[in-house]
Amino acid sequence: MKLGDQLDETDRRILAELQEDCKAPLAHVGKRVGLSAPSVMERIRKLEEAGIILGYHAVLNSRKVGLDVTSFIGVSLSPTGIEQLEAQLPDFDEVLESHHVTGAYTMLLKVKTQNTETLEHLISRIRRIEGVTRTETLVVLSTRLERTLVPIGVSKRAVGRASEETPAEREPREAAPAKRANGSRDNGGGREQKFTSESESLRAAQERSE
Repeated sequence: MKLGDQLDETDRRILAELQEDCKAPLAHVGKRVGLSAPSVMERIRKLEEAGIILGYHAVLNSRKVGLDVTSFIGVSLSPTGIEQLEAQLPDFDEVLESHHVTGAYTMLLKVKTQNTETLEHLISRIRRIEGVTRTETLVVLSTRLERTLVPIGVSKRAVGRASEETPAEREPREAAPAKRANGSRDNGGGREQKFTSESESLRAAQERSE
């Protein structure tokens, strides 16, 4: 069984809250998932120890920090080239992701650079790595969707569901009259008393007519 299969609904909702805003106070997260702040902190600690939460990071707007060009570089490698590339990739700050893939390439890299000139320089450095036989670069014209959130099976409607109702809102529902078998509600005897009075009146009328 995968570790993720052992997460209960509350764990998943906590993870969803942290992915949305990891700086949110624990008391706020607790209110959203229906737990106290200490209980939330204990669950987060266990999620960290289990390796489910790997860290907490700021998400930057790359264009506003001078990285205007996003590209994907397909790298073809010889059988011994993968180890060489992987050993040197940590030295390439421009490389954000590296994936071993099927298809025409051996590795697929996602990179961000300042401009096409710095991109060309990066490609040249990658081509000089031993074992690299070919590269092909796809430059992103515009980004329509770029997510950092991992889907964990919690809808946005489910997140914060515990905080949607206040105690004042719950009381009327909890104190609502119970339904009787015939579909009527018992309102503390008032309606039942009315039915009894009507029945007595009918019997009295029948007796007078007799």
